[in-house]
Amino acid sequence: MGILSDFTVIDCSIAMAGPFAAQRLGDLGADVIKVEPVSGEWQRARAAGGAQGNRINVSFQSLNRNKRSLAIDLKSPDGKAALLKLVATADVFIQNYRPGVAKRLGVDYDSLKAINPRLVYVSISGYGETGPYVDRPGQDLLLQAMSGAMLSAGRAGEPPMPAGQFLADAITAYNAFEGALAALLHRERTGEGQLVQVNMLDAVVTIQMQELSVFTIGNKPQTRSAEPHAHSYIRSPYGVFPTQDGFIVVAFANLAKLGELIGEPAFAGLDDERDAWLQRDEIFARTRARLVTRPASEWLPLFHEHDIWSGPVYGYADLMTDPQIAHNGTFVEFDHPSEGHVKMPGFPIKFSKTPSEVRRGAPQVGEHSREVLLEAGFSGEAIDALISSGSVRQD
Repeated sequence: MGILSDFTVIDCSIAMAGPFAAQRLGDLGADVIKVEPVSGEWQRARAAGGAQGNRINVSFQSLNRNKRSLAIDLKSPDGKAALLKLVATADVFIQNYRPGVAKRLGVDYDSLKAINPRLVYVSISGYGETGPYVDRPGQDLLLQAMSGAMLSAGRAGEPPMPAGQFLADAITAYNAFEGALAALLHRERTGEGQLVQVNMLDAVVTIQMQELSVFTIGNKPQTRSAEPHAHSYIRSPYGVFPTQDGFIVVAFANLAKLGELIGEPAFAGLDDERDAWLQRDEIFARTRARLVTRPASEWLPLFHEHDIWSGPVYGYADLMTDPQIAHNGTFVEFDHPSEGHVKMPGFPIKFSKTPSEVRRGAPQVGEHSREVLLEAGFSGEAIDALISSGSVRQD
């Protein structure tokens, strides 16, 4: 049994941030009821990389395991009434509608609090619930660009470089997950639910705590250099370097020791902090010129032996065969009724007494509508009527 096995979560969110947060609660044992339109959640029709799957595309599968699907029309009076009945006994409600939509649907915090004062209500937005940007689309790339993060790496004069992941979405999901857990702890102590608000802009800004403090407190400008340093505030060498057979990374190397190993005796007279900052382009270029002359299979063992921080640059195929990944059990595998054998990243936190587990993969649209409503106290006849009217879908 997971640590949250006695808790019920109503997930009314779409896309990534909300569903990912709800999935993490489900991984810890919560009964997560994914409330989606009778036509199915938007993400079911959007497959990253064209990975469609059989009946469930990979994008949706990756964000919706350990959930049951209740497909319901919230714009119909019967559908809304059914949801409100579920809310009365739920523990957590998650939504990431655009600001104002929840209130129009009658599922805003004040409305649901009147039904269930113990409810932890998690509201996720792009820029905040109010303010000058309240109507802007909260899309990941837009938030990365606005946060300043794209100008913390790469060459001066070249285009800013976004992360190769949906970074803003993922960090926001973690904030929502943590906020839900903290609010549940408060409720267990006091019996009182509350509203939890997180937004993507604040999420992606605050993960730059150190960089922005260097700017605001240390008065150091965010300056990219001529060479492709991996961080605008870190001394050289710090970044990705080509070798004869692939790329490696080097970070915070002692210059004298590095120079000895790669054949750059001039490094011996340089100060690791002062000179490695003032001459970071020259040091980076000299390091690159030396490292490209030998394969990574020679450099990495040599660097590890002499405590030079370094490592390989993996692709996903390399990652899947790494022995530490296998040892950690980083990925989970299970059989899905329609998608066959599934392998995906699991839950990263280990608990000695209440481990996470995969109880089910992502559901079909409305796969669990009937059983969820039966548990909520609806009669079989009432459920049949809801399905017949189109207010509820049972797959």
